[in-house]
Amino acid sequence: EQLAATKAGRAHLRSRGSYLVLRELHAWERDPEVLSTCHKLIQVLIGEEPAAGMENLLEVTVPEELERRLRDADREEQERWRRERE
Repeated sequence: EQLAATKAGRAHLRSRGSYLVLRELHAWERDPEVLSTCHKLIQVLIGEEPAAGMENLLEVTVPEELERRLRDADREEQERWRRERE
């Protein structure tokens, strides 16, 4: 995920066919955490590039409300994994 944080890193991943590998991994992987990470990375690779000044995703300021919603969504996903394992 760190490599995908910068514009140059995303370009490098795309140029090496990483999307195709991730897509295949996502098709057969069973570990929920690996699936979630693959899904998020795929979304970054296939999404539009951020606007000028926001190319480094590690330096982008995320509004507090959006950050809270993302944390809540991650917690819900983890809870769903826990229930599926039981």
